[in-house]
Amino acid sequence: MTDRNAAVLSGLAGIRSDLEDLYRDLHRHPELGLREYRTAKKASDALRELGYEVTDGIGGTGVIGVLANGDGPTVMARADMDALPVREQTGLPYASTVTLTGPDGTEQPVMHACGHDVHVTALLGCAQLMTRAKDAWRGTFVALFQPSEENGDGAQAMIDDGLTARAPRPDVVLAQHVLPYPAGYVGTRPGSFLSAADSLRVTVHGRGAHGSMPQAAVDPVVMAAMIVVRLQTIVSRELAAITPAVVTVGSIHAGTGPNVIPDSAVIELNVRTYDDATRSQVLKAIERIVRTESEASGSPKAPEIERTAAFPPTVNDEETTRRVAEAFAAHFGDDAHTIDLQTASEDMSEIPQAFGVPFTYWGIGGIDAELYAEAAKKGTIAQDVPVNHSPAFAPVVQPTLDTGVSAMTVAALAWLGS
Repeated sequence: MTDRNAAVLSGLAGIRSDLEDLYRDLHRHPELGLREYRTAKKASDALRELGYEVTDGIGGTGVIGVLANGDGPTVMARADMDALPVREQTGLPYASTVTLTGPDGTEQPVMHACGHDVHVTALLGCAQLMTRAKDAWRGTFVALFQPSEENGDGAQAMIDDGLTARAPRPDVVLAQHVLPYPAGYVGTRPGSFLSAADSLRVTVHGRGAHGSMPQAAVDPVVMAAMIVVRLQTIVSRELAAITPAVVTVGSIHAGTGPNVIPDSAVIELNVRTYDDATRSQVLKAIERIVRTESEASGSPKAPEIERTAAFPPTVNDEETTRRVAEAFAAHFGDDAHTIDLQTASEDMSEIPQAFGVPFTYWGIGGIDAELYAEAAKKGTIAQDVPVNHSPAFAPVVQPTLDTGVSAMTVAALAWLGS
């Protein structure tokens, strides 16, 4: 297996410079979800030139490339393409200065603040190596480039547009994400890895009145305040101490002035959980608290609870992850680790679930190793190491790209090279 890895990865040195140029180009030209036209064309053009059978425009801007190479397993490798409405503050010579019109009609700065440019580059590098070393493996390799991960709707958009009928059914789906760990690091985790995320908008209704006459009102501000306090008891009093979950109220809006009791209040909150049972329990508790507090306050109208965004939990298949972890340990040695639970969220798992196949999703580091080590020594990692979605987040080009290409290739060969 190590010999097969070496045979395929021997081509990395010859394409390294081109991949670095591609990465800088993608970073300089970020695109928002479902508008990744340039990025998708880069991917589809590269795949066609490599001899892949390409289908593009899936779910809007999604792309798949299929490389059949004899009898054997089918491996699907996925990368997300979209960027974020963030103004870049990295100071890099290839920093983004792009602005795009947002949904509200205003101009928004756009940046690859989550490293999806790394993911696209790494998968294209892997796709190129697989083409150049076809004698070293057998089966079918499918490269999938997904739109709109940040909005949580890109995977489903591809599925709704017939992905499962337009791509070969894989035996396994693989994906990776660059994270604020030292560059060169690779980390796998069986079972729960990324949290589910649910965003809710709650509207509670009262009866407006003059601020000096509260007896004539049903005050939705007080109602909202009671709900916010009560929500804090879900994690602390309704879940076991060993069950991780987060309930955060990020926004409350009510009223127009200090002397007017309004008719309604809007609460926006976010929930993070790691399994379906906990997710269901927490969401039901939120609904119960909102409805009973409204009733206790004498609300003239039932509250409205709207889920504005939802990401599923990312729960890695244990056997699939063990296989990849063993391959990483053999290839990366001491740089292969077991990674901690992450509070970030992803929609990638919807793709293997649509096919009914196992998957594993791992992390790679992208932070300058010396910077990370110095911060660790001082105990200031949280303060000194930029994280995903930060305007200062910028993975170092190397060894991040080499690690991403190698990790995806080694993982795919754990099936195709056997």
